[in-house]
Amino acid sequence: MLSLRVLSDRLVAAGFIRPSVLLRGLQLSRPAFSRWPVSLLIGLTGLLVEPLAWLQTLLFRRRLRRIQLPQDPVVVIGHWRSGTTFLHQLLASDPAWTTARNSLTVAPQVALLLQPLLPPLMRALMTSVRPIDAVPWSENDPQEDEMGIARLTMDTNMAGMAFPQVYPFHFRRSVLQSTAAFERHWLRFTRLTWLHDGAGRTRLLIKNSAHTARVAMVLRHFPKARFVLMRREQEDSIRSLVQVKQKLADLVGLQPAPDVRIQVEETVVSHQQLLQAFEASRSLIPDGQLLELDYNELVDMPLNTVKRIYDRFHLTGWEKARGPIEARITQARHYRAAAVQLPVEAEQRLQELVSP
Repeated sequence: MLSLRVLSDRLVAAGFIRPSVLLRGLQLSRPAFSRWPVSLLIGLTGLLVEPLAWLQTLLFRRRLRRIQLPQDPVVVIGHWRSGTTFLHQLLASDPAWTTARNSLTVAPQVALLLQPLLPPLMRALMTSVRPIDAVPWSENDPQEDEMGIARLTMDTNMAGMAFPQVYPFHFRRSVLQSTAAFERHWLRFTRLTWLHDGAGRTRLLIKNSAHTARVAMVLRHFPKARFVLMRREQEDSIRSLVQVKQKLADLVGLQPAPDVRIQVEETVVSHQQLLQAFEASRSLIPDGQLLELDYNELVDMPLNTVKRIYDRFHLTGWEKARGPIEARITQARHYRAAAVQLPVEAEQRLQELVSP
């Protein structure tokens, strides 16, 4: 029997996907019969709130169109498992930042309409830690925008998490490439973010590892965007992401995860492709709009590292931001990341692939 904990984690990670999005996914990839409970949960929850999604569109269409987004957001990028989430949490502690949060990404098509109800409901039902890595989280914690956009379109990296047997296909289709339709969904989600979280705030903060390959897209709409690129040792990032992929496949996959050795091979290739895509677009970023940070520096000296961002981009309000950021750092000190250990054969294959 499905436990309440697993049910809650599945809903937060992949519930309430719009029916048209799920239908598109089924056209692109075939789900496994063994994963029918996940397919049923995702499909039914999306269908359940679809009439409310139409109502939200009707009620908020004009307000969304009138929104003037800041033209100089800070965009946190870098390969998955390179410290982007921790940095996002620290920056979002500053009350000046508007950013996507769990209470929006869980169901952005109805989150504005249900804003008085969703946060307390999630507070009561959410598990205290993320299912992929046991990092403490809550309904108000920041979340990468890819999680919310995945409810609106199948053209995101999360498609590869839903269909892990064909992850490289979806990675190439949805991360290395970008369509006009995806850009519209992303901009709509960004406006939803501002309307959902922007009251009394002055800055826009976006975190999305997939945007590492979408620099040109971001700059088309936000020419003054400031990018923070997180870097981590290749094998550490890959090893950690392989573990996350395995856990997500079990939690929300519509197919079982491939063998860990295959996961390693695919993740090494996608890691290289993601960073190559960034390097190909690096020259598009104007002078003064890029800062590269090291994972170990962030972990060892988090306050100083965040201060570097404020200094680099001439952000005001550090004295007000410092206290909340220090409080988040203190909270994070209670978390100890478990060592990631791959099966022997998978680890050997990883070393073969990353060796010079």
